Amino acid sequence: MINPVAPTPYRWHTASNLQDLHDAALTAILDSAMLAIRQRGAFHLVISGGETPRKIYQQLRTAQADWSKWHIYFSDERCLPTTDKNRNSRMAGEAWLDLVPIPESQIYIIPTEIGAPQSALRYAAILSTVKMFDLVLLGLGEDGHTASLFPNHDWGDKPDSPNTLAVINAPKPPSERVSLSATRLSHSRGVLFIVAGESKRNAVAKWRHGENIPAQAIVPEAGVDILIESDLLAPFSIKSH
Repeated sequence: MINPVAPTPYRWHTASNLQDLHDAALTAILDSAMLAIRQRGAFHLVISGGETPRKIYQQLRTAQADWSKWHIYFSDERCLPTTDKNRNSRMAGEAWLDLVPIPESQIYIIPTEIGAPQSALRYAAILSTVKMFDLVLLGLGEDGHTASLFPNHDWGDKPDSPNTLAVINAPKPPSERVSLSATRLSHSRGVLFIVAGESKRNAVAKWRHGENIPAQAIVPEAGVDILIESDLLAPFSIKSH
């Protein structure tokens, strides 16, 4: 059961354990898909990497859905060979996308094997054909980053920011990546952060105290939903680094 614990623009929803978190995320994704397909004939979903999303993707592959209407985009990608297990596209493919009948032409992989600058330009061109996403799934890093938008880097959060950013000096390996900008991620009918793990506690505390971390740069008009393990909302003293 999801219980709202804070007002908009941030709506914090708690789950008592990881399975409840995964189930709630699965329900939110499928509900968003059904609504989008019913109203507009297609579902445009942005997905992220990470271990928590992997579990959700594994549940999605057995879900009943009109897969022919789904369009999948990636929030970010590492500049690695296409077969590298650390690519978000590889993980999502093995966990879910390769196992359901979404048309290959509707899975838009970021071609980071050609390098960040050129890949960012190519993906920006693809995104220019999409007016608005229906749902964006994001995670939260220990340092408050989301997608590949890191502290002390360009988040692309200005109104005229490009759709994509070439990240050349990321603080986590690999240093070269491509990320959707905060402005482009915000251009969505729904944004859902999925947050789990004790290592995220300090970042959550900073976010709730209004500190300027990358996650808070995602500001869709409809507000942001954050699905989080309830233990991470316990009182906590923020640690500076």
